[in-house]
Amino acid sequence: MTRFALVLVIIGALNWLLVGLFQFDLVAAIFNGQTAMLSRVVYTLVGLSGIYCIGLLFRDDDRREV
Repeated sequence: MTRFALVLVIIGALNWLLVGLFQFDLVAAIFNGQTAMLSRVVYTLVGLSGIYCIGLLFRDDDRREV
């Protein structure tokens, strides 16, 4: 689940990079606009993944170097 959340966060970050640099929303372009149901689903999943990934900041790393 963590990897899936990270992938969605990366997709969201890349989309925001495109918006910031080129004023191009790739998600909206793929799914026919920002208000299309599939676009809203993608935006929601990316947002929920971002919230989930906040917990990664406070999680202890189980893998320790020996």
